[in-house]
Amino acid sequence: MAGKIYTGEVVSDKMDKTVVIAVTRHVQHPVFKKVVKKVARFKVHDEENKCKVGDIVSVTETRPRSKDKRLTVLSILGKA
Repeated sequence: MAGKIYTGEVVSDKMDKTVVIAVTRHVQHPVFKKVVKKVARFKVHDEENKCKVGDIVSVTETRPRSKDKRLTVLSILGKA
């Protein structure tokens, strides 16, 4: 069984074999019915250190790599 797949933008690549991505989604406010943008930041495993800030990447769930890393990079969809 495959895990969830997310698409996000790399916002930090300062760590070794780890990048931070921002996944943006639009949800409707339950009371005011206005569409609100929500951003979630995830630490993602990048084995070859290929991702740079501004890249659009596709990531998937995987086994826990560390305390915070539960995702790994599938592919780079767009370069910065």
